[in-house]
Amino acid sequence: MSTQEKSSEALLVEEDVKKQHEIVLFNDDVNTFDHVIDTLIKVCDHTPEQAEQCSLIVHYNGKCTVKTGEYNDLKPRCSKLLDAGLSAEIV
Repeated sequence: MSTQEKSSEALLVEEDVKKQHEIVLFNDDVNTFDHVIDTLIKVCDHTPEQAEQCSLIVHYNGKCTVKTGEYNDLKPRCSKLLDAGLSAEIV
């Protein structure tokens, strides 16, 4: 195995070791679809299509993972969702 292959393999293992967290958005009877969609676009960097799909999944299934990543990236995003009146948590 070449040095470059070993380096690439080590990098893949390192990425697997980092725990990925998720922001889960929960359904409520308060917020409009437009508000949820606009907030997901601003806070989670969703495309309009992504945000609309997530809002429908939340509506019909009760919850949806809206962002995955490292905890330090998700924490401020989740706080912004909560500040916007949405129900969300990091798992």
